[in-house]
Amino acid sequence: MLLRDIKNIFHNDLGKIYPKEEIDSFFYSCIEHYLKMERFILAIKPNIVLTKEEEQPLFDALVQLKKERPLQYILGVAHFMELELKVNENVLIPRPETEELVQWVLEDANNQRSEIRELISDVRDRKSDDEKGENSNLRPSPLTILDIGTGSGCIAIALAKHLPNAKVYALDVSKEALKVAQENAKTNQVDVEFLHQSILDPGLDLEQQFDIIVSNPPYVRDLEKSEMNKNVKEYEPNLALFVPDDDALVFYRAIVQFSKRHLLKKGSLYLEINQYLGEETKSVLKAHNFSEIELRKDIFGNDRMLKGKRI
Repeated sequence: MLLRDIKNIFHNDLGKIYPKEEIDSFFYSCIEHYLKMERFILAIKPNIVLTKEEEQPLFDALVQLKKERPLQYILGVAHFMELELKVNENVLIPRPETEELVQWVLEDANNQRSEIRELISDVRDRKSDDEKGENSNLRPSPLTILDIGTGSGCIAIALAKHLPNAKVYALDVSKEALKVAQENAKTNQVDVEFLHQSILDPGLDLEQQFDIIVSNPPYVRDLEKSEMNKNVKEYEPNLALFVPDDDALVFYRAIVQFSKRHLLKKGSLYLEINQYLGEETKSVLKAHNFSEIELRKDIFGNDRMLKGKRI
């Protein structure tokens, strides 16, 4: 069959469910993944013909798309900050908003490291020659980072990739999610220490202290389910998405209380949050005496990220 005819079938079968641009994206992602063909192949070879064997995975994917199963689960991969990550129904599909959270952490971490290097350089310049020799091994200590509710590992792995000297830990309550995250860390050649723990366990106590704690916890209230697409509600793990209407900040309280014990002095806490609960989530940090609290909007103009420092 002609490849362009298969593209037309995608549009005919999916046109009542998805907009044209999204169907184009589905089709081109499928030919890239299954056939290793570039997106512009039809512009160069409009009459390219596929064998039955080549056609089959495209039609199999189409069947799943008609059921509104997310394309990332169909292909088994998602992309996050130039990383390719394995995903399945045990983990959330990484979102662009979470990339913004990671970028904020990286920006602050790199600025902090630059300030420390300048301070160490200044100390060396002030020392006598003998003292310089004795202190020639001065180095910034490695950053310690904890990702709470790691899921696919996207946050922890991205931070480990961009901060290769940092010691990164990642925690999740789901054993199945941790299996995915461990595989992603190995594939992307980073060292992350994974912990099977629940942040809601009041007895949770780790030996480590951290410079940075970051989390994208569950924050969608049950009342907001009606706003969500079927491909999210019916396929992505509810455990990682939803919280009760009457206790929407349960994870944030637990994370902040944990952070008071496990963040180093002046350490930073970064949170992805429910866009409708920005001020309420800020109040949780204020109640626990965090300082320099900053609320940021995402690329869509929604309150989405929160940062605070431990006093």
